[in-house]
Parts: sequence; structure tokens; C-alpha cells
Amino acid sequence: MAQEIERKFLVNGDFKAEAFKATRITQGYLSSVPERTVRVRVKGDKGFITIKGIGNESGASRFEWEKEIPVAEVNDLLKICEPGVIDKTRYLVKAGEFTFEVDEFYGDNEGLTVAEVELPSEDAAFDKPAWLGQEVTGDPRYYNSMLMKNPFKNWK
Repeated sequence: MAQEIERKFLVNGDFKAEAFKATRITQGYLSSVPERTVRVRVKGDKGFITIKGIGNESGASRFEWEKEIPVAEVNDLLKICEPGVIDKTRYLVKAGEFTFEVDEFYGDNEGLTVAEVELPSEDAAFDKPAWLGQEVTGDPRYYNSMLMKNPFKNWK
């Protein structure tokens, strides 16, 4: 069983000059219950289906399984997804030995930018870039599956 360990942060400042890659992502959820989210995604020119389990107590670790599928199949599955679509650009930014995935959201989540870093363990040390803001690991409001249901525009 594959385990994903990641920490999530808000972004305060300009990170784009440090990014070495940017990819547009559109995704929907076939199931958004916390015990098992099932997501389909078009990432650049590739399609994926991903299943994630419920997070542990800290929210940093959970089961994750992902498989590449044809984009045409993702587009078909998006038609039967729960209401709401996540639209974002993911920037990859190297900091020390790790790469941050920085997501800049559009649509109903416009104005939200979140950075995630995958780690070998929950307590692994990592370099924190100057643009990294408040940690929001484990805060369910920032899960993409929740942003679909309660978008950032409704928080204000």
C-alpha cells in the first residue's frame, strides 16, 4: 500500500521566478468522502485516476494510489463527477533537496495559492523558502475535494 506523506502551506510572496515547470490541471471527484476520495485529472496532456484514503491524525500521511488513463476517459468520467471542478496551474519549485508543488487556483478558488512538499517521513527536515507561509497541513478546508464543495470565494 503506497503511503503519501506531505505537508501543506499557504504561499505569501513571489515563487514563480524560482519555478522550473508549470502545468495546467483540471480535476473532478467521483467520490469526495474523506475515507476514500476518487479523483480524475487531466494534467497537461495526460490523464490520471487517483484514490486517496483518510489522513492520519496529523493529516500529513494517507494511502494514495494513482494510475495513468487516457485523457478521453478522464473527459468521459468528468461528466459523471460530483458538482464542481478544480482548475489550477501547478508550479514545481526546488528548495534544497525537495521540490514544492505550488498550486495557483482559478475559478471559484481564485486568489488561493497553496504549496505542498512530499517528505520521506512526517518529521523530515526541509528548507523553507521565503515565500512559504502558514502551515495548513491537516486543515480539511484546503483539500482539493473540499475546495470543490466549499470554494475559497465563499470563505470571505
